[in-house]
Amino acid sequence: MNPADDPGEAPGPVDGESGVTATAGDPVVPEDFAVVVDATARVMVWSAGAETLLGFTARDTVGRPVAELLAAGLPLSARSHIADGEPWTSEVSLRRRDGDRVTVELSGTPLTDAGPRPLWLVTGAPVTYPAGPADEGAARLWERALAQLPLPVAVYDHEARFVACNRTMSRAMGLTQEEMRGRTLREIQPSHAETDRLQRHALRTGEAIHKEEQPGRALGEVHDHAWSLFLTPVKDENGTVRGLSALVVDTTEQYWSRRRLEVLNDASVSIGRTLDVTRTAEELAEVAVAGFADFVTVDLLESVVRGDEPEPLSPGAPVAFRRCAQNSVLPGCPEAVLPVEGTGVYPPDSPPAVALLSGRGTRHRVGDPALRAWLSSSPDRAASARRHAMHSILLVPLRARGVTLGLIHLVRHRTPEAFGDDDLLLAEEIAARAAVSVDNARRYTHQRRTALALQRSLLPERLPSLAAVDVAYRYLPAGSASGVGGDWFDAISLSGGRVALVVGDVVGHGIHASATMGRLRTVVHTLADVDLAPDELLTQLDDLVIRLDREEGPDARERTEEGSGEVGATCLYAVYDPVFRRCQLARAGHPPPALVTPEGAVRFLDVPAGPPLGLGGLPFEAVEVDLEEGSLLALYTDGLIEAAERDVDVGLGLLRDALSCTGHDLEETCDRVVRKVMPAAPADDVVLILARTRALGADQVHTWRLPSEPTAVAGARRMANDQLAAWGLEEPAFATELIVSELVTNAIRYGHDPIQLRLIRGDALICEVSDGSSTAPHLRRARTFDEGGRGLLLVAQLAERWGSRQTPTGKTIWAELSLPG
Repeated sequence: MNPADDPGEAPGPVDGESGVTATAGDPVVPEDFAVVVDATARVMVWSAGAETLLGFTARDTVGRPVAELLAAGLPLSARSHIADGEPWTSEVSLRRRDGDRVTVELSGTPLTDAGPRPLWLVTGAPVTYPAGPADEGAARLWERALAQLPLPVAVYDHEARFVACNRTMSRAMGLTQEEMRGRTLREIQPSHAETDRLQRHALRTGEAIHKEEQPGRALGEVHDHAWSLFLTPVKDENGTVRGLSALVVDTTEQYWSRRRLEVLNDASVSIGRTLDVTRTAEELAEVAVAGFADFVTVDLLESVVRGDEPEPLSPGAPVAFRRCAQNSVLPGCPEAVLPVEGTGVYPPDSPPAVALLSGRGTRHRVGDPALRAWLSSSPDRAASARRHAMHSILLVPLRARGVTLGLIHLVRHRTPEAFGDDDLLLAEEIAARAAVSVDNARRYTHQRRTALALQRSLLPERLPSLAAVDVAYRYLPAGSASGVGGDWFDAISLSGGRVALVVGDVVGHGIHASATMGRLRTVVHTLADVDLAPDELLTQLDDLVIRLDREEGPDARERTEEGSGEVGATCLYAVYDPVFRRCQLARAGHPPPALVTPEGAVRFLDVPAGPPLGLGGLPFEAVEVDLEEGSLLALYTDGLIEAAERDVDVGLGLLRDALSCTGHDLEETCDRVVRKVMPAAPADDVVLILARTRALGADQVHTWRLPSEPTAVAGARRMANDQLAAWGLEEPAFATELIVSELVTNAIRYGHDPIQLRLIRGDALICEVSDGSSTAPHLRRARTFDEGGRGLLLVAQLAERWGSRQTPTGKTIWAELSLPG
């Protein structure tokens, strides 16, 4: 009979005792159980006992096929007897009304006088309990077999008092039968009071009980043993409980085998949960101490800790290592002579160096000559071994993909048993699994460091000093579990004293995202130099992202290490003009910027979101916002406000609160915003830019409207000289006069009305000439006898930088001169 198939016999806890199961005898079949089955295998009669056993009433069953009540087919022997019309007795699995299965022993009797159609009467089989051998010689042999059984066996009477035992039990108890006879187990050994209680429970209920004993040391034993205890009621021919037998089986080997499997399972679950080399080493030490060692250290090669490829080991050369983790059954790891993160060297030919070179684990006793020599080479190590009575050591290399990464030291000093071959095999299996996790973490560390180096090389080391705004920023890479992202930022000086502020975020993480970020940042710089409006710049950038995605294609994306998927990005681009105190913004799927007024009011600007870059076919829309001098613009990426444990609205609310109490110092404000808003462990890069606006006053900007005639050139030179004299700028006067002369001449000769001259004094002296023509100028080389063609070349030689930009009414040619000092 299979108890797992029979709910009536399923093992279960006794009185809440952990590790104890009770197994009933044969399921009880009611005495009035009777079923009559006709020749077509349908139920004709259904007794009250059958209803009690299965829960079906006579109305439910009469006329139904018997097969519907069977949970499994009849045994072959029963089917054979039924076919021959002979009585049968067999175990039968029946289906209860509640759906459970019950297996009982039934007997079938043919009713021969029932007429031409044979009937069967099915009843419960009578319960019999076999007696001992009837023959005196056989009985004596039976008694001797029990007495000499190598398993401990004892018999107790119906009052749980000792009757007899075999010699094996007597040795295990440390007492003779005469010393134990007539006493309960509690009286024999008070420490077994719980087992005595279980015995009385088995005698009272007639249920057999199985209990697993944890490893312990019996009287007269020198090693710990695990035991399996079977308490079985002894019944007479009538089924009355007359006594109890106790059988004890040594399950030490099975216990430790299960324990080793549990340790391996813990290692699989617990080691490698992060992509951090040090944390992986700590997890390995925790599993080993919890499993079978008293003290564990994990030493890794220095190159592995750095994330580099492990350096090859040379025979006869010392091996440098770093202690990455250690753990002990004693608080504080008092056995350790090297702190975590400490470095050391294994001498050549020392047991650790030999284990690393061979790549195989080794087992040592403290008295081994080679190990004793290595311990003695360090007074602190030798003193620790003596103080803690270390007696057994395993040295197991960490190897993955054919490369040695480090070494595990496993020590026993509280556990009396020395490490055995099975322990060495277990340690090597754990080390093999842990080494793969360590190598994965090492590879990730290397890739992350490379991506960070690439990303930082593509981002600005510092933002330029700008006359239009004061800027502070924070860039924080994502945590190690997420990988480096593709966030970028910039502050770009534009013509006319303006400044462009840009924040972007490339989809994905890793080197691929960093490389894409660098390409997009370069393109933004190029488009900003062309002086495109924000919405036009995003349109051009969107086309570029689509082209990049097409160039890479699905095959190229599959070849990337991180499988980043399609190229995509979000971006926010803003241009601030300090002359008109106006900011023009557009965004492509990026979080909205925040504006803090000089009075401290905070609001998020209503800039149309626009689609993320890379979708194509959808327009971007720019808005203009007038800003008071001293206003604060906050641009950021979604890593600042988004977190798995909170909504985006919560992050925006925290950002609003943090910006509402901004001070004058932008660096302190950046720190306060990051501390209050950023998640504890950001899953993405975080970029924050704060820009406080300045304004160019009326005394710093002067504009003149010029007639479209040659005589206007001289007037323009004179007005420019007069303004420079008023500003006290005599040094750049000559260069400015030449630049104004050439630019105004070109505007009159090649352009259209209206023509306008503007001088701006900021961090540099800016000269701008605008006209109504949209034709862009270009440099050309004048031949020897040409009368023209040298104007822009002269401007390029005199100015620090120069260029042109399109305007709603035409174009503007500008040139910048550095100011004295």
